[in-house]
Amino acid sequence: MTAPRRPPTARAIAAQVLLRTAKEGAFAAAALDAEMERAPQLSPRDRALATELVYGTLRFLPWIDERIGARSTRPVARIDPLSRAHIELAAYQIFFLTRVPAFAAVNEAVTEVRAARGREVGAFVNAVLRRLADDASRSAVDPVEAAWVSTPAWLRTALARSFGDDGARAYVADAARVPPIGIRVLDAEERDAWIARLREAAKEASFEAGAASPLAILVRGAGRVTDLPGYAEGAWSIQEEGSQLVALALGARPGEVVLDACAGRGNKAAVLAAAVQPGGALDVADLHASKLERLAIELGRAGLAVRASHAVDWSIGTGGIDAVYDAVLVDAPCTGTGTLRRRPDLVLRRDEAGVSALADLQVAIAARVAERLRPGGRLVFATCSALREEGEDVTARLVARVPWLEPAPFAGEPAARLAGGLSELRLSPHIHGTDAYFLASFRRKE
Repeated sequence: MTAPRRPPTARAIAAQVLLRTAKEGAFAAAALDAEMERAPQLSPRDRALATELVYGTLRFLPWIDERIGARSTRPVARIDPLSRAHIELAAYQIFFLTRVPAFAAVNEAVTEVRAARGREVGAFVNAVLRRLADDASRSAVDPVEAAWVSTPAWLRTALARSFGDDGARAYVADAARVPPIGIRVLDAEERDAWIARLREAAKEASFEAGAASPLAILVRGAGRVTDLPGYAEGAWSIQEEGSQLVALALGARPGEVVLDACAGRGNKAAVLAAAVQPGGALDVADLHASKLERLAIELGRAGLAVRASHAVDWSIGTGGIDAVYDAVLVDAPCTGTGTLRRRPDLVLRRDEAGVSALADLQVAIAARVAERLRPGGRLVFATCSALREEGEDVTARLVARVPWLEPAPFAGEPAARLAGGLSELRLSPHIHGTDAYFLASFRRKE
C-alpha cells in the first residue's frame, strides 16, 4: 500500500523554486507564485515563510555557496540540485534567519532530502549543515556586508555612480529585506476606507498607507492577497508603490488623449485610464500582443477600457500609430535593477555587457514615441533601474537626438513634489520606500 503523499511545506515549496531558477532559468517570483497556487492549503504564515526563504536565500546566494563550498567534501556545482537547494535554504536560516533554531533548520532539511534522495544523501547533507551551524555559532554574520559581497562587482560600481559609495551600500542593504506587497486603489479618497475594511478582514495582517503614492496600501502577512475583499470586484489591484508614482507623474487629466507606449500587463495603464475620464481616451502599445490581451482583462476587472491597443516594436517604427497625444508615458525595457528586493535573482542573470544595449534601445524607443506628441505635449520617460546608464545618461542622449524635446517639471503629483520642481527624479528603497526608478519629464516645444 502506497503511503499518503505529504502536503508540501513552506520549505519544500521554497526548494522547488530554487531548483527551477537554477535548472530551468525560471524567474523566482513567477515560480513561487506557481508553486503556491499548487498548495492552496498553505496558511498565510507558511506563505510568508516560503517567500522569505526564497528571496532571502537568493539575495545571499553567492555568499552562501562560498560557505557551503568550504564545508562540503564535493564542489557545490556537483551536489545533487535538489539537495543543494535544501542546503542553501538551511544555510540561509542558520546564518540569517536567527529566529529559527539551527538544529531545527538542519533537521528539516535532512528530513526532506532523506525522503527524496535516500539515507546516504541525507547523511551528506546533515554533515555539511552541521559544519555550517558550528561556524555560525562561533561568529555572527553581518548581513549588510554579506549582501554587499553577494552583489556582482560591476553592479556595485554602477550603484556607486548612481547613489555614491554610502548610498550604494544602503541600497544593497535595503534590497536584502523582504518588501511589503503594494496594492493600488484608483481613488485616493477611498484609500482609508479600504485600509479599515482590509484590517477587519485580515486581523493578523498589516495594512498601511503608502508614503510615496496617495493610491498605495502596503500589505504584510496577508497570505494570498487576491483572496481579500475588493480584488475580485476590481476595487483595487496589486501594484508596487513606485510603479504607481510613475503613472501619476504624467499628470494625466480628464479629457486628455494619452498613450502608454510600453504598457506591459497594464498596471500603469489602469491609473492613466481612470485619470483621463470623463471625456478622455487612453491608447496602449507594447511589443508583446499577449501582454496587451492580459491588459484588457485587468482593466476590464476594474471597469476600465482603452481606446486602442497596438503591438509595436518602437525601435524600428510606430506600428501604424498615427494619432497625436496630449501626453505619453514611456516605461522603457531595462535591466530591472531597481526591483532587486522583489526579484533578487536578477543579480544572477544580468551582466555589464547588457546595460549599454538596453540604454541604446531606451533612447531609440523614447525618440520614436516622442514623434507622436502634439506641440506642447508632455512625455515622461521611466525605467525601473538603479543605474545612471539607464537614467540620466539616457535622457542626455535623448535631448541631443531630439532637439524639439525639452526638459520640463513633472505635471503630476507626487513626482512634482519629490523632484522639487526639477525635471528628473530618482526613487530608491532606502530613501522613499519604493523600488528604484528613474523618471524624467519632457515637453515638446511649440
